[in-house]
Amino acid sequence: MPSTELTRTYEVPADPAAVLAHLAEPDNYIGLSPLLVDVRDVRREGEVTHYVAVERFRFLGLVTHDNLIRVTLRTDDGALPEQATVSGDVVSPGGVRMGYEFAVHADEAGSRVVDTLRLSAPFGLLRFAAGKAAEVQAARGEVLAQRLAR
Repeated sequence: MPSTELTRTYEVPADPAAVLAHLAEPDNYIGLSPLLVDVRDVRREGEVTHYVAVERFRFLGLVTHDNLIRVTLRTDDGALPEQATVSGDVVSPGGVRMGYEFAVHADEAGSRVVDTLRLSAPFGLLRFAAGKAAEVQAARGEVLAQRLAR
């Protein structure tokens, strides 16, 4: 199956613990990802959280499609304040799979976040999925910075 990896680094003017706490909460992804409109069925099992996220796609400005994706989210704050991670996996209909990791590092400005997405999709879907993921990733740093500004 074709795959690609996308990485983006951004500064967030907040303490790493605050960034980690924000990224560890499923409801905070609404708006953090412009496509995400709802989070459902949240189940916590220690450091692992499972939930269903609803992505809303618009086609030609008229037709909408709600894509239900299964998300697993893991937190590792053992190394705070030097580095902590939120990572997980996404399973989307149509065979699209994504592994993700937010590595949060202490920085002079507060935190530096390295946002990595590993996508795989059936032939023909990867370009679309990677394009949408890149749009979300590009917006995420700015949204996080606005939400968590000291």
